[in-house]
Amino acid sequence: MPPRPAELPVIAADGLVRGAVLELFRPADWAAVSRLWHGVQADLDLPAPAIAVNGKDGYQLWFSWTQPLPLAQALVFMEALQTRYLPEVAAQRLRLQPQPGQTMASIPSQRADNGQWSAFVAPDLAAVFEDEPALDRSPGEDAQADLLTRLRSIRPEEWSHALIKLQPAPKQPAVDINPAPQTTASGPGPGLSPQAFLRAVMDDPRIALPLRIEAAKALLQA
Repeated sequence: MPPRPAELPVIAADGLVRGAVLELFRPADWAAVSRLWHGVQADLDLPAPAIAVNGKDGYQLWFSWTQPLPLAQALVFMEALQTRYLPEVAAQRLRLQPQPGQTMASIPSQRADNGQWSAFVAPDLAAVFEDEPALDRSPGEDAQADLLTRLRSIRPEEWSHALIKLQPAPKQPAVDINPAPQTTASGPGPGLSPQAFLRAVMDDPRIALPLRIEAAKALLQA
């Protein structure tokens, strides 16, 4: 059983985290969140993240790792997922956590502003909450624990494999009608390290500058 997701995003004193959360809100959009939820499993071979409703206006996906990561690396990874699966979603509707100096509400919890409850929800019921992503009563600890016991955290080898697949596509060279003989450069293989992924993100001018800056920060901490 993985660690309880509601406790994962806490940043340890050494700057490491066991998990991260992607939230899409105002409005909740299960079609978009579902695309990412299915994509990380089908495309990246990762275990399913936990699905939660925030008690007001959005969905959350909770990711966890068996081994802690530097916060910057975790956020670069989450932003890469955002870029790949939610490119059309406005940045103002997305929130990646944890962030330094910010706190997160635990799941489940009752909101002070509307009295509604946040909660983890089953994948086959998630779409039901699109109009109102909240519960009007406590979901119950046993029911929440039952959902979470079905999940597992991302193993290091799974994360490294996912980083390979998230690499920016290589630029296509211009066609030369009289090409000179060339040796074939070896592309990234199964042994690509997280550091190599971060460097690829940092060096690619097609990627948004904030993401490249985060990659550089993560590389310095690696």
